[in-house]
Amino acid sequence: MKRAVFLDRDGVLNEEKHYLHRVEDFALLPGVPLALGRLAAAGFLLFVVTNQSGIGRGYFTQADVDKLHAHLRAQLSRDRIQLRKIYVAPEAPDQPSHGRKPSPQFLFDARDEFGIELAQSYMIGDKLIDLECGWNAGVKRSILVRTGYGRKAESENAGQLRDAVVLDDLPAAAEWILQQANPQQPTSSI
Repeated sequence: MKRAVFLDRDGVLNEEKHYLHRVEDFALLPGVPLALGRLAAAGFLLFVVTNQSGIGRGYFTQADVDKLHAHLRAQLSRDRIQLRKIYVAPEAPDQPSHGRKPSPQFLFDARDEFGIELAQSYMIGDKLIDLECGWNAGVKRSILVRTGYGRKAESENAGQLRDAVVLDDLPAAAEWILQQANPQQPTSSI
């Protein structure tokens, strides 16, 4: 059985910047490499699932996103962290899309390609559509982090978050997941 953690990109892994597409504007959030490393060491495969509507809106190109993702992978590889795949939905919200969140399609694709057991996997995001993506795919739990748009999502969607775990950031989410996976393990600060 392979378990995975599916991660939104902007506001979860890196600082939220409006329509981020330039490498020079990219900055990982504090504690992200260590948190991802702990999840990977516990046997979770790591995936990014991101809506990049700036492509569909004509603000930047797929090549810009590919360059940014190469930079992200290079930064994480310094800590020996491997993202198995980065799924990108390039469509604008008004365009047809099979993968744009809250669609669970990319999680189903990962299940089929990598043999992921979705019921033992997690989705982490900073917007309600990220959580809905996880719920729609049948993951064990969707987690809202308060980084990026997370605090706003928490206050605007409180009634819809009853099935979600809400935590401060990715390091806290990783700690929570690791506690669920191994409840006898003492907590450690990330």
